[in-house]
Amino acid sequence: MIRRTILEWETLRYGDAAGEIPAHAADRIAAVAAASPLAGRGGGGVLGHGRKALRARGVVGVIAAGGCALEILPKIDIPNEEGSQATGSIRRRLVHMLAVALDLKIDAGQVTALDWQRETLLEILIRLFSEKLVDAVRQGIPRRYVEHADDLPALRGRLNVTRQFTTLAVDPSRLACRYDALTSDIALNRIMKAAITRLSRIARTTDNQRRLRELTFAYADIADLPVQALRWDDVVLDRTNGRWRELLNLARLLLGERFQTTSAGGSDGFSLLFEMNMLFEEYIARMLKRALGDTDLRVVSQGGRLYCLEADDRRQVFQTRPDILIKRGDAVVQVVDTKWKRITARIDDPKRGVSQADVYQMMAYGRIYECERLTLLYPHHDQAGCDEGLIGDYGVNSCQDRLEIFSIDVARGDDIKARLRSMCQSGLKEVQ
Repeated sequence: MIRRTILEWETLRYGDAAGEIPAHAADRIAAVAAASPLAGRGGGGVLGHGRKALRARGVVGVIAAGGCALEILPKIDIPNEEGSQATGSIRRRLVHMLAVALDLKIDAGQVTALDWQRETLLEILIRLFSEKLVDAVRQGIPRRYVEHADDLPALRGRLNVTRQFTTLAVDPSRLACRYDALTSDIALNRIMKAAITRLSRIARTTDNQRRLRELTFAYADIADLPVQALRWDDVVLDRTNGRWRELLNLARLLLGERFQTTSAGGSDGFSLLFEMNMLFEEYIARMLKRALGDTDLRVVSQGGRLYCLEADDRRQVFQTRPDILIKRGDAVVQVVDTKWKRITARIDDPKRGVSQADVYQMMAYGRIYECERLTLLYPHHDQAGCDEGLIGDYGVNSCQDRLEIFSIDVARGDDIKARLRSMCQSGLKEVQ
């Protein structure tokens, strides 16, 4: 098995050396990447397939095909760590961000037991899913009463009068019955079985394969449906089975639209990919909700949805959707837009790498949402040439609006809530 790990935006040259990938393996991986929904119209949104090398884009995850796999990790600076140790720490931070975004609880014991330095992101997620599912199954597979309709020799439940006196009028020995039966063959369990079946084909570690085999036996009586036929909307979570919410979120991650089985060059392939822009935005939004939960501030993610323009016929066009709105009551006191890209040192660029389009967008948000405090939030890194926190504070000409540029170090997950809370509360006196 050829396995390589690189960081986003890095290049992996073709060759047989340890830090290279054979050209035939690169071709297969590039073909699978091009089939991903994240690849875009030209097929190059995940990987650049050049003549001499593969180049990662702003997408992270795992791509595998025909005896080879490529793991792409986010570019997160880990202080005082190098090589496999730094790689393991990056995987840990990425899983933490996914856990926050998906409302997953990973206890300290699971974190300690995971082999962050040697297992790929995919194997780590499979292990988390299979361990949680084994624990849940030991407490009992959920069952529900499901309505059935059948023609029986004796009455069970209620009589379907219409069917009895039409279709079965010539066969009085059969009764058209409608009844409720307690069954485990329900939508939730079918999703779990589909995840088990899919992961059984791609898991590589012995422990993952063993747990998935055990789960296959436990779900032997559940209908085996293809992923496209799963009925996600039929899943009912209540106080009796609320503990399955985390597993459902993990299954949605592993079976959703960003996890696809495709065919490339005659060999099966798959990919588990995430857009870091979207993951960073969701992670920050959820951490902000936790950080401000005991204040009078309310965090709204992907809200607002006000329009920029109004046509002559009063039809509104160009709807806006800011990443994060922070409200006090109905008033917007801060607009936060997250950007997963590296800011530059001031000595290299006075604008710090902030794009003009982003500034224009924030100015529009300020006018549309009548908010004077606008914040662009970037991930912090070692080459930024400054400390984490407030990087720039600018006044917008001809109005009272101010544009702030902040950075947050996602490598430090211990007190990120306090740091985000400080970012929001630092300028509240000016906007009250």
